[in-house]
Parts: sequence; structure tokens; C-alpha cells
Amino acid sequence: MSQDNLIKLECTECKRIGYQSTKNKKKIKERLELKKFCKWCKVHKNHKETK
Repeated sequence: MSQDNLIKLECTECKRIGYQSTKNKKKIKERLELKKFCKWCKVHKNHKETK
């Protein structure tokens, strides 16, 4: 797994980074957004890819 493929996901509500994932940046150009559980908010929220 290459470092270039790693992305960080941050909660849209509390802005904390809680997840890491991989993405093929050649195929997917737009930013990834997933609905995941935030352990600080204690609910399922959207998590966006950070810069």
C-alpha cells in the first residue's frame, strides 16, 4: 500500500480526523465522502476527505 493512496477522513460536525482509508486517485478525482460513526459525536455523521 502506497502512501499516495492513503487519505484521512474528518467528521463534518466536530472536524476531528477519525478514519484513514485508501483511494485510487487516478480513477476518482473528486473528494470522498462516507457516512461513518464519529466516536466524539457518538452518532453516524458524514466524513469528508481532508487535504
